[in-house]
Amino acid sequence: MTRFHAAEAMLGTQPVVELEDAAGGRRVRIARGGAALLNFEANEGGAWHDYADGYRSDAEIAAHSGSRFAIMVPFAGRIADARYSFDGQVQDLQPGVVGDARASRHGFVRGTRFELAALAADERQAQVTLTTTAIRPRSGYPHAIDLAVTYTLDAAGLTLEAVMRNVGDSEAPCFFGWHPYFRLADETVDGWELAIPAETLVRTGADMIALPGEAAYVALDDAPALDFREPRVIGDRIIDQGYTDLQADADGRIRTHLRDPASGRALVVWQESGLMHAFTSDTISRDVRRAIALEPMEAMANAFNRPECADAIRLLPGAERRYRCGVEIVTA
Repeated sequence: MTRFHAAEAMLGTQPVVELEDAAGGRRVRIARGGAALLNFEANEGGAWHDYADGYRSDAEIAAHSGSRFAIMVPFAGRIADARYSFDGQVQDLQPGVVGDARASRHGFVRGTRFELAALAADERQAQVTLTTTAIRPRSGYPHAIDLAVTYTLDAAGLTLEAVMRNVGDSEAPCFFGWHPYFRLADETVDGWELAIPAETLVRTGADMIALPGEAAYVALDDAPALDFREPRVIGDRIIDQGYTDLQADADGRIRTHLRDPASGRALVVWQESGLMHAFTSDTISRDVRRAIALEPMEAMANAFNRPECADAIRLLPGAERRYRCGVEIVTA
């Protein structure tokens, strides 16, 4: 019998994939709807704890409310007024829509049912690759992107790798983001400790869009209330912030740490580049402040409208770009 296992299953009407590390006492469940992680459970002394606060039913998967563990492609976060300009062409993602109804966020694949491209397990790992061709020319986005998302469960934890390939005939703006929510205990996030290895805070307006130009970037020395360079208790802070100028460890990985002193549970969200967005889930429809979103992003929200992001998000015809991030459960 192999250490790792992989299987298809159902959650009501929704197809899911299950990955398991039998020896390590870890199991993962992923919905094909949106390629969203549903569970990341660990066996702790005979009792299972779910570190992921994902969708709990087939109805939640279909509605994708709160964008729990959403794969965000070809953009993450908001696009201001659902409009942007690329290579001199003004694009409108919501033509004919006016007023407060104009809201474009988190890309195009949250409601997409991904195809199961590969599913395998052996003594080293369990792995699934989910793919979609749903990103095709539409209002405001005249480009074609193929997307593959691979989850790998091994002894170290869970790795996510996204591959974005421009299969159109024009250069395209495109970048990756992930929207995971983590729960360490049944209490609110107020007592948990957070550490983000960033030097700079992204300052936004009331519309949650970063301020223009250099005004968007604030050294954390000048924003002490939101400075988590050293581990500190979240307290009653309301956080919905991007953090950039991230500092990597010696192995090249950037690690954001989350710990609950009361239970001793802790995890690390790692990424190889980009920025981290933290959100204390104050405005979600379920379980307010019972989980924290720690979102690795290849570029900042509204990057389609940021000249300083233009080179990072540009994907040439026939080219592909990869983004890797992951989660490690920290044990004493």
